[in-house]
Amino acid sequence: MQKITITLFLMLAMNSVIMAQYKDLYQKKEFIVGNDTLRYRMLYPLNYDAGKKYPLILFLHGSGERGNDNEAQLVHGSVLFADSANRLRFPAIVIFPQCPADDFWARLSRDPNKNDSLGQFNFESGQPIGKSLGLVSRLLDSLVAAKLADTKKIYLGGLSMGGMGTFELLWRKPNFFAAAFPICGGGDPKQAGIYGRKFPVWIFHGGSDPVVPVSNSRLMTNVLKDAGAKVKYTEYPGVGHNSWDNAFAEPELLPWLFKQKK
Repeated sequence: MQKITITLFLMLAMNSVIMAQYKDLYQKKEFIVGNDTLRYRMLYPLNYDAGKKYPLILFLHGSGERGNDNEAQLVHGSVLFADSANRLRFPAIVIFPQCPADDFWARLSRDPNKNDSLGQFNFESGQPIGKSLGLVSRLLDSLVAAKLADTKKIYLGGLSMGGMGTFELLWRKPNFFAAAFPICGGGDPKQAGIYGRKFPVWIFHGGSDPVVPVSNSRLMTNVLKDAGAKVKYTEYPGVGHNSWDNAFAEPELLPWLFKQKK
């Protein structure tokens, strides 16, 4: 047991060192609308040319990275996009927004009296978009208006809470994204038809996830297939909630993503 604990500690320490090397590549930004502020980090492509439009990747973090330090959201996934080889091969603008501690990306509640295999989640799609996800939506619109992004190559991904936000933002902004990759998330199956037809989506989940049951991703995979989406689904047997490390290690993730175009 002691050996396992030491190994986990070393892995976490190594991850912190690696992230520290990359985090400063992401510039600190703020998007302000009235009295509301969205903190986010932005990674520019290598040899950035302000006269060009680039693919844009938006990544939504999980609930554990909420806050207002404009840093915690980089813990998972930022290294993948900041890797020099990936930046050279897949030049893009990458956005990591941060959700405050008192908010949630998706409109969601949990019903303890609900007896189902989905974790008792209620996706409240009848409500208006939440404050933080609404700011993200408006930030995206501003980047498009500023002609920074190639509107045919805007991509969306997220993990856990961010995976739920991914499914929600897809139907909140239909025909806006070129592809998506939700990781260990879930969504409202009734909304899948809004963005499902021919839409490319790669869904990831751990088969033994105790936090967000894998049934959520299985359900979304099935309803998206029924809606005519181009779905890829990868389930990792025996993997718990942290399926994002497996997903980020998929050698075909970025090649698949950048092949997609509206």
